[in-house]
Amino acid sequence: MSRDQLLLPANPVFIGFTLFVALALDTIQFGRFAAMPDLLAVTLVFWNVHQPRRIGVGTAFLFGLLIDVHDGAMLGQHALAYTLLSYFAISMHRRLLWFGVPAQAVQVLPLFALAHAVSFTVRMMAGGMLPGWSLMLAPLAEAMLWPLVTWLLLAPQRRTPDRDENRPL
Repeated sequence: MSRDQLLLPANPVFIGFTLFVALALDTIQFGRFAAMPDLLAVTLVFWNVHQPRRIGVGTAFLFGLLIDVHDGAMLGQHALAYTLLSYFAISMHRRLLWFGVPAQAVQVLPLFALAHAVSFTVRMMAGGMLPGWSLMLAPLAEAMLWPLVTWLLLAPQRRTPDRDENRPL
């Protein structure tokens, strides 16, 4: 995407659809290993950065509770992690958008690491099992997904509203 390109407004239906698709993909069991990236977390951070007035901390809390109920985790484990993730994503969204997509991926990596650390801490305090060192790969996988998610989720906003040969925008 060129940095000077004007984007169309994001459709709220599309935002909700992408969040529910990410929730559905997270609830599908692809096997049990800790390095699996959290697609819902990546999608939440993306919309928190690009649409902070539409998707906020409350939405992240609600989706966190849904993941907690689905996974049978301690109620509030993912809700706390997603809430903190969204808060920090919203607080840095203006600064983050000044950078290119690869630099954004580097800057959201600590956010994903923080979310996994919070979830891990809550799990350990509740007496859960140690997931192993592969847990440290999940934030890296999520940061590596950032350019792909950015390209996919901004695609509907990049199209021109009315194609016109005489209008450059």
